Amino acid sequence: MHRLLTALGRGFKEKIGWKRLGIAASVIIIVLAVTHLIRTLKGVDTALVLTALTDIAPHRITLAALCVVGAFCTLTFYDFFALRTIGKNHIPYRIAALSSFTSYTIGHNIGATVFTGGAIRFRIYSDYGLTAIDVAKICFLSGLTFWLGNLFVLGIGMVWHPGAASSMDLLPEAMNRLIGLGCLAGIAAYLLWLVTGTGRRELGQNGWKVILPSAKLTLVQILIGVVDLGFCALAMYLLMPTEPHIDFVSLAVVFILATLLGFASHAPGSIGVFDAAMLVALPEFSKEQLLATLVVFRILYFLIPFGISISIMGMRELWLNVVQPWLGRRKLNDPPFRAETAEATVRQSLESRPRIKHLKR
Repeated sequence: MHRLLTALGRGFKEKIGWKRLGIAASVIIIVLAVTHLIRTLKGVDTALVLTALTDIAPHRITLAALCVVGAFCTLTFYDFFALRTIGKNHIPYRIAALSSFTSYTIGHNIGATVFTGGAIRFRIYSDYGLTAIDVAKICFLSGLTFWLGNLFVLGIGMVWHPGAASSMDLLPEAMNRLIGLGCLAGIAAYLLWLVTGTGRRELGQNGWKVILPSAKLTLVQILIGVVDLGFCALAMYLLMPTEPHIDFVSLAVVFILATLLGFASHAPGSIGVFDAAMLVALPEFSKEQLLATLVVFRILYFLIPFGISISIMGMRELWLNVVQPWLGRRKLNDPPFRAETAEATVRQSLESRPRIKHLKR
């Protein structure tokens, strides 16, 4: 039996591999979601969607926008926490915030976040002496923060309101409650594993090693993920139609499941996947009203931050690659600067003459 499993494992790695399996899973998720979304949107009245957009109260949009700001402010601590964990204390918070915000918003909107976000992080952190391995560690720890926070909130939500996920995963409430308990038990087991010894906290080999945060710091890590997710879910909750009523915890469960499906698909901005999941999980709401909510949420959480990030990175590259070199050349060609340089050169040569005569004697 052991030989059979070993042979199957070797054959899987040689013929298929985890990379191909992940790509296939992403394609399947995208195809199914887009197909369902197209089928769902058939018969939707565009005029009713526009009416539903005007029905969203301005003060609720403002509060939702403030929640989005709070979410992205919390997001900046993903990289800051990871940097302090790997011992890169010389990088200030403002650089960690810049990297975390731009890498997430640009990477998530373009798609394939692991590669695009990692490339943006490396572009920023390489100016501060970080290597590709350091950036890989930051990506790993930031991803761990995201998953710990999501699993913790999802576990509590599915234990508290197991029926909220039933319309999406088509499982009975008892099974969803067991899944929620499994999420919480997994986090508890991970914390217990960290407590049992510092030697177990070291992962990796062949030059790539990362030391996981301690159990106490992992609680901080979970808190960062929970606060970030709480702000995002609250923004969506504020934009939801007032009728029929839905409680915050139920919406948070649906929101997390839709978000995780969007991340698993690697689709640009989770387009189609996130929206289809929300439409499937919330059949009690009018399609037109829910589409209006999703449009406003996408503008606040995806489009505006993406535009800001592109502008920031564009201005940064312009400053580093165009303006600074131009200022340097202008300073070198400036007559006063050249006169000062010549005077300093003459002074240095005069000061060195007695020393040369002394050496001749």
